[in-house]
Amino acid sequence: MTDAPAWTEAAKALADKVTAAAPAWHDAVSKTPRHLLVPRWWRRIPNSPTQEWELVDLPEDSPERLHAAYTDETLVTRVGPTHADHATSGEYGKGDPTSSSTLPGLIVSMAHRLDAKPGHKVLDVGTGSGYSAGLFAHRFGDENVTSVDMDAYLVEAARARLAEFGRTPRIEAIDATGELPEAEYDRIMATVSVRPVPASWLRALRPGGRLVTTIAHTALLITADMGTDGIARGSVQPDPATFMETRQAADYPAKLNDVFVSARVREGEDVRPSHGAIPDLWQEWPLRWLYELDTPGVETRAATYPNDGRRVVWLLAADGSWARAEDGTTPMVHQGGPHRLWDDLERVRRKWEENNRFSLHTLRAELTAEGSSLLSPDGSWSFRV
Repeated sequence: MTDAPAWTEAAKALADKVTAAAPAWHDAVSKTPRHLLVPRWWRRIPNSPTQEWELVDLPEDSPERLHAAYTDETLVTRVGPTHADHATSGEYGKGDPTSSSTLPGLIVSMAHRLDAKPGHKVLDVGTGSGYSAGLFAHRFGDENVTSVDMDAYLVEAARARLAEFGRTPRIEAIDATGELPEAEYDRIMATVSVRPVPASWLRALRPGGRLVTTIAHTALLITADMGTDGIARGSVQPDPATFMETRQAADYPAKLNDVFVSARVREGEDVRPSHGAIPDLWQEWPLRWLYELDTPGVETRAATYPNDGRRVVWLLAADGSWARAEDGTTPMVHQGGPHRLWDDLERVRRKWEENNRFSLHTLRAELTAEGSSLLSPDGSWSFRV
């Protein structure tokens, strides 16, 4: 009798862990060799001042590689424009992640919410390593699964690696925010975040079909079902999920470092006491995401002054607007540029408080090809997404 490959025991242990609430996915997880889909990856160097990453390149059947591949963690495969497959030994990656193999538990959770049935046509947006496409193809058949990614190399690599263990879903290199490879799907799941929700997805979603996606620059996970009237209705789910946003180039636009130069210590054109305490936007994430929904695209930074422990928060916008808020005995706000970003944040906070600080998972979604919105529980607050 031939011994089972070393990876199968690790994959089964992963399946036992991540499919406890979704047992229908156990077989797919336990029989999908994730280590073959992610042969190399980047690991962040702790406390690196320039956000550097080191390359992880381990033998295929080494205990270290199997442990990493079958642990419920995200493996970053691309940093800036450089894929780990193309890095040389000793090379360091720099910048933000631009592709990854998402932690299996999140993929399973989203796939469970998708509630696909045998015979359904499934669109997997964001091929990445090919792991989610492999799970869908195992469960529903290769012929029923289409996966798309804008990166031609990712598509080529995922297609070849999936084929090594007999999985052959359709995989295409396209801009997923544009036209899709097929006209109709029963289920669409995106492991990239979007804003706006692409009209092409909503045109392609059949009545009764379901969409699971996230809103860019937030961790708001939306599930919505398409009605016969062309409106997909649903809600924000209780469990958050964060994904890289869709991109049309090799890397994301540069951060607003030039605006930060002005905002860092400059006296503002408008200086006043803060209306209330300076929020910690990394702890008060519902306020941070509501602000993003209301005033999209604002870059947020924070630091603590080493001499006295005071916190400072910066808001930066591409049009040159900025705000700096410093806590202390008298919290002060400095603002510059054409828009008053901190005024907008305080307006959002006041309105949220007037609405009893509702939970964000009570936001309702109404998505159409003509335009999509998230609505507060009483309908008095609407955000275009």
